[in-house]
Amino acid sequence: MTNNKAKVGFISLGCSKNLVDTEMMLAKLSDDGYKITPEETEADVIVINTCGFIDSAKQEAIDNILDVAWLKEHRSLKGIVVTGCLAERYQGEIMKEMPEVDAVLGLGSETRITEAVEKVLNGEKFFSFGKKEDLPLSQKRIVTTPHYTSYLKIAEGCNNNCAFCAIPKIRGKMRSASMDLLVEEAKELEKIGVKELNIIAQDTSRYGYDLYGEYKIVELIQRITKETNIPWLRLLYCYPDKLTDELIEEFRTNDRLLKYIDIPIQHISDSVLKRMFRHGGSKTIRSAIERIRKAVPNICIRTTVMVGFPGETEQDFEELCQFVKEQKFERLGAFAFSREEGTKAYDLPDQIDEQVKQNRYDIIMKEQMEIMSVYNESMIGKEITVLCEGFDKASGAYFGRGEHDAPDIDTKVFFLNKPNQKKPKPGDFVKVLVKEIIDYDLLGEAMGEGEPNV
Repeated sequence: MTNNKAKVGFISLGCSKNLVDTEMMLAKLSDDGYKITPEETEADVIVINTCGFIDSAKQEAIDNILDVAWLKEHRSLKGIVVTGCLAERYQGEIMKEMPEVDAVLGLGSETRITEAVEKVLNGEKFFSFGKKEDLPLSQKRIVTTPHYTSYLKIAEGCNNNCAFCAIPKIRGKMRSASMDLLVEEAKELEKIGVKELNIIAQDTSRYGYDLYGEYKIVELIQRITKETNIPWLRLLYCYPDKLTDELIEEFRTNDRLLKYIDIPIQHISDSVLKRMFRHGGSKTIRSAIERIRKAVPNICIRTTVMVGFPGETEQDFEELCQFVKEQKFERLGAFAFSREEGTKAYDLPDQIDEQVKQNRYDIIMKEQMEIMSVYNESMIGKEITVLCEGFDKASGAYFGRGEHDAPDIDTKVFFLNKPNQKKPKPGDFVKVLVKEIIDYDLLGEAMGEGEPNV
């Protein structure tokens, strides 16, 4: 079978950083003559780019592999290639435990995706694990997100070495992409119509330290602001111990940097934070939140907390609950501690019972639901700028996201058009008057074209 006849399908699992890796592999295969198909039943080879961060992610990857394996028996599928974090983490175990898999590529070998597909089409097995540092920080991509939104991955790996996290072991130490390279990538994304650029890394606030000897995230944002006209810039994954006054000032003064920041705190109990090997204790976290709220009163803070970390007492958990109640985070996600091989937390004493973890998770999320309800009610009567994403036939309403809603992880804004009003297209900015709340989402009425620099 020749390249120009073979069809390759992709399944990308896990985080947006993994999605960027998928987009780079898509471009490589396309340039090498393969046809990319969104239809799994038509594919000759399917590449599954996996996540391997926690148990639920690993199970999702395994389930996808088994589902796709059915196509080898009942359709024209000739092979399965597994890449990504699960492949890097478990390497030889995947083929041994899952004979359905025909090729496994570690992160450092994803540039060999064409070779892997060729081997599989020829009925051969393929197995390659290069150095983690060989994973490209930036190269040509086929953007798979809607044309108006995309991700800019500014670094790979992580140096934080939290006790619960396998990412440094899987993806290695932090490596920042050069600023010039990233600005050029942002320009290319602007050319294809991107209006919302989501800046991502394991720790965006540390960007540039390995290259330039100092944090350069503010300079990067300023250059993208100056050298492109992308109206919405969104910054994700900023750690509280690196929230500098300079970065806070950029949020305050840069109209195109959305008033939205993701600050993963994980916990607030000093004893838990210390065992987690988090950088900075409760004072650091409280100070970071207080400083940015004072300087940028309309800032939306998203955070992540973990319950059930080994040794977390009822008192520790109650301290976390009280902190969540006090801070009233506009966006919050929680997850229960997952005991991961190769992490420092795996062998810690005082592991928490699974049911206790679940109960604590339920309590935190119930509290956040009440906080979100109050927050959403406060939005009624306000006009907000919404990036339209489409039309929902079931509800008969258009939908999109405001500046306080990151793609895939946050809420939606539904809105109705007035009679004879211009129909918005995906990627249009619309001014919406909020009138109701529906669960976590907002419902409003279109008031005309919106100004992108909210």
